[in-house]
Amino acid sequence: MKIALIREGKIPVDTRVAFSPEQCVWLMNKYPELQIVVQPSSFRCFKDEEYSNEGIVLQEDISDADVLMGIKEVPKEHLIPGKKYLFFSHTIKKQPHNQELLKNILKKKIQLIDYECLVWENGERILGFGFFAGIVGTHNGFLTYGNRYKLFDLKPAYQCADYDEMLEQYKHIKIPPIKIAVTGTGRVARGVFEILEKLNIRIVSVQNYLTKTFDEPVFVVLNTSQLYERKDGKTFNREDFHLHPDQYESAFLPFAKVTNLFINAIYWSPKAPQFFTKADMRSPDFKIKVIADITCDVNGSVPSTIRDTSIPNPVFGYNPNTETEETPYQPQGVDVMAVSNLPNELPRESSSEFGDKLIEYVMEELIEQESNIIERATIAKNGQLTSKFEYLSDYVL
Repeated sequence: MKIALIREGKIPVDTRVAFSPEQCVWLMNKYPELQIVVQPSSFRCFKDEEYSNEGIVLQEDISDADVLMGIKEVPKEHLIPGKKYLFFSHTIKKQPHNQELLKNILKKKIQLIDYECLVWENGERILGFGFFAGIVGTHNGFLTYGNRYKLFDLKPAYQCADYDEMLEQYKHIKIPPIKIAVTGTGRVARGVFEILEKLNIRIVSVQNYLTKTFDEPVFVVLNTSQLYERKDGKTFNREDFHLHPDQYESAFLPFAKVTNLFINAIYWSPKAPQFFTKADMRSPDFKIKVIADITCDVNGSVPSTIRDTSIPNPVFGYNPNTETEETPYQPQGVDVMAVSNLPNELPRESSSEFGDKLIEYVMEELIEQESNIIERATIAKNGQLTSKFEYLSDYVL
């Protein structure tokens, strides 16, 4: 098998990659029948010479490769017919901007294996960049808070040489006694917790968070059972919520009345209610002034996320009275951090972690002739949608 690490073509450019040079060497040593080549790139987080110095072949024309591995969506004009691709296609929710991409994948009889769809039998995702999304998103949340209140000036993660330099800054700042609400307990949230731990911020119970004042910064973790309640007053049931989210309503408003910084790190279904409404944000009781929306569903769970933001300009101001965007850090506004590609701020570390998971859980499956894991993640093959993804048929008409 010959694998090519492709050059990212989506704009804005993503600098991440599936495997580091060291991981490529390790894989080829473990699997002598495996060859890995790298399509040259001037912007990849690992330089071309880092690969060539390890003996990895740089190859512009990758049409002879069996498997082509990228990160973000491949521009449709770059797709090579009849090949097997792995990347995040962002098509499974019928995203309008990628409709033509999936149509071209079918037309060119490409086998598309989507990283997002690599799951265990129970549906749990095998890999992703969520951990570093949580890390960078939380850092950006504090960066935004510091800027809003002129308390401290943090350097963005992408301007740091590495993760350690980003963390070094925390030795020189002091977080005031604020309350921080964190949604989620999954991979993204674990990245959030890592930064809160580095900042020595203490977790407290839901009851204490809602009723007590503290002389130090504290945070609370909210999962679906704290975020939603049944409309009919019956006891919350997690399985029932996932099956019938429309039968639930948000229970978040009590937290909005005492929270200074809201870090959103939980998956949200469009069938579920928003955490709060735009009208709720106009209430004098609504205290949240900084939102780090790591989940970043535009017009989704957080109604003030009216657009996503970019790494160089991560924050916009949202005016609850006019329901429009404004310059950030205004007294009447809520500052929203909604960067959609957060791990790209620490691309070397996030790429290496992603590659480790690929090596541990996926590569053996990819090399095998048959694999249930690969089959479950295959959206299209031989010009047809696979049975699991036939619901996309109207999307590709």
